Amino acid sequence: MKTDPDAAGLDARLLNRIGDHLRERYIEPQKIAGCQVAVLRHGAVGYAESFGSMDLERAKPVADDTIWRIYSMTKPIIGVALMTLYERGHFQLNDPVSRWIPAWKDLKVRERSENGDVRSVEPHHPMSVRDTLMHMTGLGWGIDGPMQMERFMEAMVALRGGADGTLEQMVTNLAGHPLEFHPGERWLYGVSTDIVGYLIEQMSGQRLDDFLRENIFEPLQMGDTGFSVVDDDIGRLAANYGRRRNKTLALIDDPERSSYRRPPSFLSGGGGLVSTLEDYARFCQMLVNGGELDGVRVVGRKTVDLMRTNHLPNNGELRHYAVPGGYGEVGFDGVGFGLTMAVGLGEAATQTVGAAGDYYWGGAASTIFWIDPNEDLAVVFMTQLMPSGTFNFRGQLRALVYPAIVD
Repeated sequence: MKTDPDAAGLDARLLNRIGDHLRERYIEPQKIAGCQVAVLRHGAVGYAESFGSMDLERAKPVADDTIWRIYSMTKPIIGVALMTLYERGHFQLNDPVSRWIPAWKDLKVRERSENGDVRSVEPHHPMSVRDTLMHMTGLGWGIDGPMQMERFMEAMVALRGGADGTLEQMVTNLAGHPLEFHPGERWLYGVSTDIVGYLIEQMSGQRLDDFLRENIFEPLQMGDTGFSVVDDDIGRLAANYGRRRNKTLALIDDPERSSYRRPPSFLSGGGGLVSTLEDYARFCQMLVNGGELDGVRVVGRKTVDLMRTNHLPNNGELRHYAVPGGYGEVGFDGVGFGLTMAVGLGEAATQTVGAAGDYYWGGAASTIFWIDPNEDLAVVFMTQLMPSGTFNFRGQLRALVYPAIVD
């Protein structure tokens, strides 16, 4: 990626602190194998650098075109895809989901009394399309007992119908489980964005991967983004790592043996995509520009504004709506929620530098992005370390990026 810090209104000397920090704190002590960072402002790339290794076992350095598992950073892409159908008149945000999934029309809510008794009741409101975009559907994980993140993947495989399951099978299986809360009243990270993908298929009459390719990836020239990696490009896929108890890195997905080598039967709108730094930066720049990039409009400016608005009641804070014990990719404090993305409520609320109204998300392997419309700024960070939240990359990068703004 060609950089021009002056055009971006950024101080190149101060931006170099990013590299110093990542090398000294993370790459050299092998807390992560490698990473990439891009800082975009005023439509220019002010900074783009690669660090460390994409595959420690094969001693391969991170390259400009390294492919990363972006997991939940898939969600904003799916959100934009659905909103292109909104602009074609396919739905309103308050439309009931049962319009496209009739089997869910009679879903009940499981309520627990103080004495532990369980009963099924009618939902206060029908599950809406907006609820699917906000993790407020009431859909659980199809398991009994507490919904803890260490049980999440096992639960998802079962809901999908096994390793070769499909979106359609998940929808069918969910029809057999009561809702965990009344739609629109609580927030639970889980399957909701996969349902957004299913709605795209039902509304458009296309497979999700085909719809994304035609409406997002090809218009934005995101040629390396998709649900799998072809054999010719497998050498570009980074290895994925976890942490052992002694804090050393442990290989958890070898590119040569990765499931990403074959197209999946389950097209996960919640976390199924791979991408590159440049591809995702192009997606972010489109959002910064109000839905357009290089003369190609993907979605309208007012639709982007609708997505990045905090839709929680009374401009609320996520911690007041999150199911106790649940997980949030960016935490709950100082954070509102828009349509598939968190919305910052300001510096005092988040206790980080930035501005109210910035929006962002991340992925399970510690990838992150944020967009600050007030500063015409987007930042993308790629690495492969699970679980996310092991290190506060977002907070650290904010502290490093914002001082470099000079105009």
